[in-house]
Amino acid sequence: MFGSPMVTWMIVKKTERSSHRSNQLHSYMIEIVLVVYRVTVSDLLRNWALPKEDMKIVIESSFASVDIALQDFMQKRGKTAVGVVLIALYSILLLLMVAAYIRCYVTVQFNPGFVPWTAEREALEQERNQRASNGADVEIRSWAPRDDEPDSPGLESFYSKDIFVCELDGFPKWCSDCRNWKPDRAHHSTEYDYCVYKMDHVCPWMGGIISETSFNFFIQFCFYCACFCIIIISTNGYLTSLRLQEAKSIDARLIVALALGGLFGLFSITMTVTALRFAFQNITNVDMYKKNQIFRLAVRIPTDTPPNDRFNTITYPLERPGEGPRAPDAAHTSGMTQANGAASARASAMAARDQQARRTFAILQAEPGENPWHLGYLQNFKSVMGDSIIEWFLPIRHSPCSRHDSMVSDYKFGPLVEELKRRYGLEGSDPEKRAAAMTSN
Repeated sequence: MFGSPMVTWMIVKKTERSSHRSNQLHSYMIEIVLVVYRVTVSDLLRNWALPKEDMKIVIESSFASVDIALQDFMQKRGKTAVGVVLIALYSILLLLMVAAYIRCYVTVQFNPGFVPWTAEREALEQERNQRASNGADVEIRSWAPRDDEPDSPGLESFYSKDIFVCELDGFPKWCSDCRNWKPDRAHHSTEYDYCVYKMDHVCPWMGGIISETSFNFFIQFCFYCACFCIIIISTNGYLTSLRLQEAKSIDARLIVALALGGLFGLFSITMTVTALRFAFQNITNVDMYKKNQIFRLAVRIPTDTPPNDRFNTITYPLERPGEGPRAPDAAHTSGMTQANGAASARASAMAARDQQARRTFAILQAEPGENPWHLGYLQNFKSVMGDSIIEWFLPIRHSPCSRHDSMVSDYKFGPLVEELKRRYGLEGSDPEKRAAAMTSN
């Protein structure tokens, strides 16, 4: 009779003690998680030398607000799972954002994508620096007219390709400030006085120019910064609404983090959308300002292509004024006697080789606004971000478009080139294919 209540009471007490110990253990675990989180993140913030102070202010304010949220969720409300997820998201996004930022910043500072100066331009800059050190006037005319010499330095790097961007007369574009031939998609920066490969914009946060060498890292940074700000805004907004419903005081750090998160979130989301749009369309910020520009392409055609009044042609290497076309019987064999048959044969062979080295280009003009580098949205994206998903999300490698090792062109051209050939009646005019067909026959 009396044993049953006593046993029940003992079981209840034992259960209460066990529950109390379990709650204590749970509280200790929460404290350990919070301490590890605080020590780890605060140590990173203290030791990571972020180049921009405003970047560090944003991260530190977000850390303070998240710390408040974790205490509220995990210790006061018992929402341990919410706290653990918040810690994981915050830490991962913080790590990825800072890694992308540092990768982009270092690239901008040490590999900005400048087109190297010519020796003449280097000498001009040295003279300018020398005059400045002597206190003299440094205003030396850097502008120079186009170098139309057949052996102009750097010209062969264009006509050794099969396609390049050209002017109306078939010459590559010329930069009068750099005194150099301007590579495809290069733009002269007045801020740095260099031509820049696939220049996008000058970024104050990165302290330099975003170009083909850093554009993919810039996209990753903007994306992770946007995600980071969304987490901060969502967490602080939710916690603030809970405290308002409970008529509790709101920590000022939550308001500051909300304001900063909203400001930088708006900026980073806008930049992410804009940069991704450029990547999918294979354009740059500079191209947007010239969206109706007209491209002229020098497209290699067989040297025996008959003349056509629909387009002009140009043949490289260029001939000097007064020189006729090199022919086997004129350029190398003049002055030779009939008795010197062996030498004449060698000269003829050399002349024939020179003839084979000649490359003829058709000058084809696109319509206003047509983008010759549009490869299709996915291929455009891959040309900037890389071929693998890992490269899309981690700041590992430079963009594939920054590798100019193709013998066809500096940048891969899209279907517009074949469309231009069709418009101008040049279907099947690929020199390599024609040579292969003649060999097989």
